[in-house]
Amino acid sequence: MKFFQNISYKNIACLFSCAIFFILTSCEEDLTKANGTQSKNFPSQIINNANIIQRDSGFVTMRATAPIIEKYELIDTPYVVAKRGINIQFFDKKKPKVPGRITAKYARFFETKKFYEAKGNVRITTNEGQKFAMQSVYWDQKKQRIYTHDTVFVTMEDGSTLVGAKGMTAKDDFSEYTFYKNTGDFSTAKISESKK
Repeated sequence: MKFFQNISYKNIACLFSCAIFFILTSCEEDLTKANGTQSKNFPSQIINNANIIQRDSGFVTMRATAPIIEKYELIDTPYVVAKRGINIQFFDKKKPKVPGRITAKYARFFETKKFYEAKGNVRITTNEGQKFAMQSVYWDQKKQRIYTHDTVFVTMEDGSTLVGAKGMTAKDDFSEYTFYKNTGDFSTAKISESKK
C-alpha cells in the first residue's frame, strides 16, 4: 500500500511540474506574439507647461506656450500634439515688436510633412492688426499656404468686417488671401486704394 502511495505522490508531482512548465512556456509565447504587434503610438516625449522659443540667426521667429505637448516619434508619420490648447506668437523681421498670434484648443504638427493643423476656437491676429476667427485651420509650410473650409470671420485693422462662408486660402504671411462665398461690411476707400 505504501508503494502505491509513493508512486501516486510522485505521479501527481510529475504531472503538476509538467503542467506548470507548459503554462509558463505558453505564456512566454503569447508575450512574444503580443510584443510583436503592440502599438507604438505612445508619446516618446512629454513637456508640461511648455514654453518653446524658435530662433533664426538669433532673431526670435516664434514663441509657443501650451499646458502639455506630446511628441510621437516611434511611428511611420511622427507628429507633435498639443491636446489642451496652444498659444503661439510669431514675429516678422519687418515689425519685430508687434507679434502676430494664433490660439487654438488643439494643435498638431507633422514633422516630416511640415504640416500644421489647429482646431477649436482658432483665433489668428496678424502683426498688421487683422483678426481671423474660425474652427479649424491648416498650414502647409512647404507650400507656404494656410487654408480652411470653415466659415471665417475677419475684422480688418480699419474695423471693416468680412465673412468667408466657405473658407479661405492665404499666403502664410497673410500678404494675400482669397475668401469663398464672402459677405461683409467693406470699406470702399480701402477697396479703391488696393485697386490703384
